[in-house]
Amino acid sequence: MLSRRLFILSGLAVGACAQPQSKANVLTVAATAVPHAEILKAIQPDLAGQGIDLQIKVFNDYVQPNLQVDQKLIDANYFQTLPYLDAFNTERGTKLVPVVGVHVEPFGAYSRKVKTIAELKPGAVIAVPNDATNTGRALILLHKNGVITLKDPSNIAATPKDIVANPKGFVFKELESPSLPRVLGEVDLALINTNYALDAKLDPQKDALIIEGPDSPYLNYLVAREENKTDPRIMALAAALTSQKVRDFIAATYHGAVIAAKA
Repeated sequence: MLSRRLFILSGLAVGACAQPQSKANVLTVAATAVPHAEILKAIQPDLAGQGIDLQIKVFNDYVQPNLQVDQKLIDANYFQTLPYLDAFNTERGTKLVPVVGVHVEPFGAYSRKVKTIAELKPGAVIAVPNDATNTGRALILLHKNGVITLKDPSNIAATPKDIVANPKGFVFKELESPSLPRVLGEVDLALINTNYALDAKLDPQKDALIIEGPDSPYLNYLVAREENKTDPRIMALAAALTSQKVRDFIAATYHGAVIAAKA
């Protein structure tokens, strides 16, 4: 009886010691569904082979993934560009930091009412994202394609107030990014982030009337806090996300709608 009791106590002790180790190997990462969560899922087995339990938390907005990393509810996130991160830190007082750039999602303009930009009628309604950096990104794309003229086409914080020429009197509607695919039938044109376009089953290479080129400066980054950016688990994730395996996965899966960062 005594030996059995000692065996049970010994087992409990081993379990108590193993639990913290198990938790220490869990890495939680916030991501939007497409393509970020899909890319993360592709490397889950590789990280598991290194003893890291990668847990993917899927979000459909751009605010909570940052807030929850800042509040230490989640270890890192993977969904945003550097201009967006910088603007978020400034507006919210957070101090999140980029770890590594992974891919570019060329930003595009879509329509269910016209097949070319030239077909847009005077007074057409154009929907753009309502967050600072993506509003500017959308307007810069329209400027480059001759739809409007901006006072400073290099200003990533441009807003409709910075438009100095709008020959056809287009009306601009600023809406939350996730809602843009859903309003395609209600507006004449919508500027949509590729992750939301893909999630809505739009093909950026076929469906976008105009789209950024592969030279877009808007890399999507793995992001963490200053205190944990060099955590071995996050470093292992960063290495996996920039591996040839991920580059091949992106090329085979998204056919140019998502482009891996230059090695």
